[in-house]
Amino acid sequence: MVMLDDVTRLRSYADALGRFAAGTDTPRDFLDRCLVSYTAHENDVQAFVAVNIDAARASADAAAARWKADKPLSRIDGMPIGIKDVIETVDMPTGMGSSLFEGWRSNRDSATVRALREAGAIVVGKTVTTEFAATTPGPTRNPHDLTRTPGGSSSGSAAAVGSGMLSGALGTQVVGSIIRPASYCGCWGYKPSIGGLNRGGSHDYMSQSCAGVLAATRADTWQVAREIVVRAGGDPGFPGIAGPELVPEPTAPRALAFIETSGWQTAHHHAKTALEGVIARLRSAGIDILTRHSNAQVAALEAVLPEVLPLTRKINAWESRWPLNTYEDRDASKLSKPMIQRLREAEAMTIEEYRAAIARRREIRATYAALADIAAACVTLPAPGVAPVGIQSTGDPIFAVPASLLGAPALSLPLLTLGGLPLGVQLIGFNERDADLFATAGSIENIVRHAP
Repeated sequence: MVMLDDVTRLRSYADALGRFAAGTDTPRDFLDRCLVSYTAHENDVQAFVAVNIDAARASADAAAARWKADKPLSRIDGMPIGIKDVIETVDMPTGMGSSLFEGWRSNRDSATVRALREAGAIVVGKTVTTEFAATTPGPTRNPHDLTRTPGGSSSGSAAAVGSGMLSGALGTQVVGSIIRPASYCGCWGYKPSIGGLNRGGSHDYMSQSCAGVLAATRADTWQVAREIVVRAGGDPGFPGIAGPELVPEPTAPRALAFIETSGWQTAHHHAKTALEGVIARLRSAGIDILTRHSNAQVAALEAVLPEVLPLTRKINAWESRWPLNTYEDRDASKLSKPMIQRLREAEAMTIEEYRAAIARRREIRATYAALADIAAACVTLPAPGVAPVGIQSTGDPIFAVPASLLGAPALSLPLLTLGGLPLGVQLIGFNERDADLFATAGSIENIVRHAP
């Protein structure tokens, strides 16, 4: 069942700011338009585990009053936002996709949520996540075709934005949990540089985890992230993402590296053809495209990328030993088989094996960092194809995991469609150069959308 219609469309809050200032639109009207999509689609899509519509409307009215008085708290004052259900909110439970935590409350906001509220954003509800932001899916379906997965683990966030219920939402990624669902659901997805946004109060403890943003447009994506970081910073010990107040201006790169990754051989033919078309447009625009066949440094990176997924799984398993062992003590029957299997894998590991894994990760990151001298970013697919049929799986993470292990910022740009279904283009940047990645993405978006 394809649901593309006048109600199902991306809703850019950034595009409405001029209307707010002119008095021809208000945040309350904007929220009401989002709620039209919510009413039309939520029963089928099931993007949320909890909502507070009355509070959202009251917050929208307050934001409208501030805009009328020309005193908005920020450029996202009044923006409807969803919060992935591994991130704590004071006014709603944080269930983490597990019956073990059904109804659980921390009675506090996470760092990101507190920052969003200080900026005037409206927390509409908590969005569905896979179990502990890992493997086992929740009930969410793809808004463009209900028979297909929305991806995961930020499934509800991507589906809510992709169906026009929200302008933006928070997600997290440790393997492919932002980039892949953004591609499947047709919205922008941003995984920052490691440590780029403060994860305080977010239940994703792994060393590759990042808090990130899914949103309607490049400008919305940047603005949400920036409003968070100026109020909450990055993770402790990290500088947090840096850049201008407004989304960076599009900047054409001199060169990009096209990386196939170890997923290229299994990617769908039509997806590869579509990406190759994008590459051809970029070349026609004068951008030098470096590949494994033309550049030794790209070839060196491609040679180590097959290690990325198994290495990530090993690191994540060890780092999940706690708290999974405490969850098993509480009630093992409420843990999925994949969670029990991950715990057993962790228990079979030694600290020496973990140390070797993170040492190898450092080596691979160094190999990647060397590309920064010759390319503005890497371009590849975000997933092997469009969202696969079935909601028992969140899809293959093979294309999304490299940026996670590398600790690099990544964006999924909603630029392609295949058979009426969304497919993103992934850009991977370089650590602590997130603003440069957004500038490059703006140029690529312009080239692809305006190509003859």
